[in-house]
Amino acid sequence: MLKIHEIREIIKLVDQSAITEFKIEEEGTKISIKKGTVASVSQVVAEPAPAPQAAPAPAAAPAPAPAPALKAETPAPQAVPAPQATPVAVEEAEDTDLHKITSPMVGTFYKASEPGAAPFVQVGDKIKNDTVVCIVEAMKLFNEIEAEVSGEIVKVLVEDGQLVEYGQPLFLVKPE
Repeated sequence: MLKIHEIREIIKLVDQSAITEFKIEEEGTKISIKKGTVASVSQVVAEPAPAPQAAPAPAAAPAPAPAPALKAETPAPQAVPAPQATPVAVEEAEDTDLHKITSPMVGTFYKASEPGAAPFVQVGDKIKNDTVVCIVEAMKLFNEIEAEVSGEIVKVLVEDGQLVEYGQPLFLVKPE
């Protein structure tokens, strides 16, 4: 069963990304999140009595309160990624011969293995296919992202600690 802090982290990641709908089933717990609506969490339990008591309480009391909170927070995160996407699109048009290393998932971008450590790569660094260029954290799992191309780092497109989306360009590389 998912813990409440894990559910909050999922809601936070979905809210701060361009994802409009998210569903997950894990160990008898189902979570369905749609932006602009109330998140629903249901638990499959062998005992029929506790499940109906748990479901009406959140649906009756918290349903009105979370809806405005989600709607109030939704415009701010959507306003932030839009300006970031525009400069990247302009650069892509100018640098068509450059390879983009993109994020394979939604999560938080980290340029180093820990705070204060040297970054995996910097502008001007030569990289190979298997060079780790960054870490993307998703739900407390730290995923090393490999370059998958040999060349030279030309530009880092995201800031350390920034939330990134699936397919978002992270680095521009001049291939060898």
